[in-house]
Amino acid sequence: MPNSLTCTTRTFTLSDFDFVLPQALIAQHPPSERSGSRLLDGTGVLPTDRRFTDLPGLLLPGDLLVFNDTRVVKARLFGRKPSGGRLELLIERVLSLNADSGHEVAAHMKVSKKPAPGTVLQMDGGFTAIVLGRWPRADGALYRLKLSSEPYALMAQFGHVPLPPYITHGDSAQDEQRYQTVFARHPGAVAAPTAALHFDAAVLAQLAARGVPSASVTLHVGAGTFAPVKTEKISDHTMHFERFEVPLATQQAITACKARGGRVVAVGTTTVRALESAAKFGPECNDTNIFITPGFEFAVVDVLLTNFHLPKSTLMMLVSAFSGYERIMALYQHAIAQRYRFFSYGDAMLLDRQDTSKAVQ
Repeated sequence: MPNSLTCTTRTFTLSDFDFVLPQALIAQHPPSERSGSRLLDGTGVLPTDRRFTDLPGLLLPGDLLVFNDTRVVKARLFGRKPSGGRLELLIERVLSLNADSGHEVAAHMKVSKKPAPGTVLQMDGGFTAIVLGRWPRADGALYRLKLSSEPYALMAQFGHVPLPPYITHGDSAQDEQRYQTVFARHPGAVAAPTAALHFDAAVLAQLAARGVPSASVTLHVGAGTFAPVKTEKISDHTMHFERFEVPLATQQAITACKARGGRVVAVGTTTVRALESAAKFGPECNDTNIFITPGFEFAVVDVLLTNFHLPKSTLMMLVSAFSGYERIMALYQHAIAQRYRFFSYGDAMLLDRQDTSKAVQ
């Protein structure tokens, strides 16, 4: 699918997805209870202000909830160069867990002067990281490093929660618990699938009692989800790759849901990316950089539960593709006027799919 999408009435550019957001609306901490957030219901003719605990009543028996069960790892590690200069690593992907060939990772590096291949970094906690080169290519944005011990164990013991850049405080014990979903299973994400942070045991039990089953995908959210789009022409933007899996059981659950006339309800944009990637490229695909912008033809997802996203972000483009650009911008203006909380620790929004297939790709 081409990245540039020209509608019959307009060509979308980056500026179209901008809006003014008061800093005070950026949530810095989660609500006291997971399900204590607000829910903007955007499925009707007019927006309706609700509580997240209203969600079970908004879904229908036979609908299927699909969650992303990735687990956030404490991927932020600190250390020093041989010169003594401080540095920060953000582990994007574990490449190898073989003790003989080396525990290799791909990581973002924040440092004053980039170290050369072969440099041994002394990391806080007493372990080392040897710089092997760039990744995934010689000119890649990430660094390939060899750690002196098993990466997941090192991150669990010495790492810090990789909070998004718009959260201004350092990670705490609360973040370690709350920047993680209650059903997180497979470690590998450096950002949480935030729409799923609202679910707790009580809401899940109410959904099950209403006859709304659930299934899961795994998409390991990468740091690229926060990468700004720097090109006004959307087609010039390159999406980051993320690893994902849509299990056979989930594929079968989706087929059964469609057969009974139910709706597939994706919890979060990461779930949308996984489901629509599998539909487009085949379930054997396990790495995606799919770019969903207005004009995209959705094959699986009928309803989307999502948080509020950053201006000019690829996620704003995705939700606009799903529910229509004008509708999304109006909902965002309503949310700002009603003082909804934005971004990872913020409130949620429920959307249904609109026919945006009139775009010319």
